[in-house]
Amino acid sequence: MRVLQVLPALHSGGVERGTVEFAAELVKRGHESFVVSNGGPLVRQLETGGSTHITMPVHRKSPASFGQILPMRRLLEDIRPDVVHVRSRMPAWITRLAWRGLSANDRPVMVSTFHGMYSVNPYSAIMAKADHIIAVSDCVRDYIIRNFQVPEDKLTVVQRGVDVDGFRNRTLDSEWRSGILAEYPQLGDKRIIMMPGRISRWKGQLMFLDAMAEIVRKSPDCHGIIVGGVEPGKDRFMEELEHKRNELGLTDHITFLGQRNDMAELYLLSDLVCHMSTKPEPFGRTVTEALASGTPVVAFDRGGAAETLRACFPEGLVEPDDTHKFAEAALKLLGAPAPPIQVPHRFRLEAQTQATLAIYERLIAKRRS
Repeated sequence: MRVLQVLPALHSGGVERGTVEFAAELVKRGHESFVVSNGGPLVRQLETGGSTHITMPVHRKSPASFGQILPMRRLLEDIRPDVVHVRSRMPAWITRLAWRGLSANDRPVMVSTFHGMYSVNPYSAIMAKADHIIAVSDCVRDYIIRNFQVPEDKLTVVQRGVDVDGFRNRTLDSEWRSGILAEYPQLGDKRIIMMPGRISRWKGQLMFLDAMAEIVRKSPDCHGIIVGGVEPGKDRFMEELEHKRNELGLTDHITFLGQRNDMAELYLLSDLVCHMSTKPEPFGRTVTEALASGTPVVAFDRGGAAETLRACFPEGLVEPDDTHKFAEAALKLLGAPAPPIQVPHRFRLEAQTQATLAIYERLIAKRRS
C-alpha cells in the first residue's frame, strides 16, 4: 500500500510527531510512506524511518497557497498513492482540489483526521469531505457530529497512540542526569513537577504558577519546570510569565527549560506532570507519554486529556480551573507511593496503526468493488 500524508510542516508539535511515528510504523509493516509538508526539524527523523518527504509550501493560510493545486495534482499522478491522509485544513483544500482534477479511476481514497475542534465555517468544513474521517478522541467525535453533520458510519475514533514500551522500558541515564543537573543545579535534591507544553496562554502556565506558589509553601523541596518553546508572537507572554514567577516569590522554585528534545528523560526525572489547559484539548499527548513513563499526572477534568486520565489514572483528575484543588491533588500524590498506572491498548501506537490501516483497507476494498 502507498500512503501519502499531508500536513503543514514538520516541527515539534504533537500532530507532527504523530505523523512521523505513524509513517515509521507504515514502513515497518512493508508499506510505502510519503509525506508532504513545508519541512522542518523532523524531516530527518522521518527519512531515517524509511519514508520519503516532499517539500511543498502547503502551510500558509493564504489564497496564494492555491497555487500548489497543480503541483499537488502532478505529485498524485507521479506517486499514485492508494491513500491520501490529510491532517490540516489548508493542506486538505489543496489536496482535495488537486484530487478532483484526476480521472475517477486514478483518484486515491482520502482520509482526514480532525486533530482539533476546528472553528465551524466553510474553511474547516473541507475536513469533513473525505471518504472517511478520524477523530482523535470522543470529545472531538462529538464535536464533529454536532457541528459538521457527518454520518456516524463515516467517522471513527482512533486515539493518538504512544509507543508505551519505548517510554516504559527506559531507565534514567546517569550521564544525562549529571548533564542536566550541571546545567540547572537548582534541580538537585528537589522533587520535580513538570509543566510541558509550548508557551501559549491557553496552555495554562499562569495557573501552574499559582498552583506552584501554594505547593512550595507547604513543600519547599518541590521545584517546577516549564518545558516548551516560545511560539512566534508569544515573547510578551513569556515576559508576563517571568514577571509573575518573580512576583509570586518563585524565582528559586520555577525554571523555564525552553524547547527540549529529551522529553522521555524529563518524564523520568519528574515526580509529577501537570496538564492545565484553559480550554478542552482534543487529545493531550503529554498526558499519555508521562503515564507511559510511569509518572503520575494531575490534569483538569476537561477534553481529550481527561479521557486519557480517566482511563489510565483517574486519581489525577481535578475540577477545571481550581488551582487550590490542583495543588492539593499534587501534594497528595507526592506524599504517597503512586498507584499502578495502566495504559489501555487503545492509547498505544500499535493500536492506532492497526485501526488506521483497517480504515484504509476497507476504503480501498470498497473502491475496487
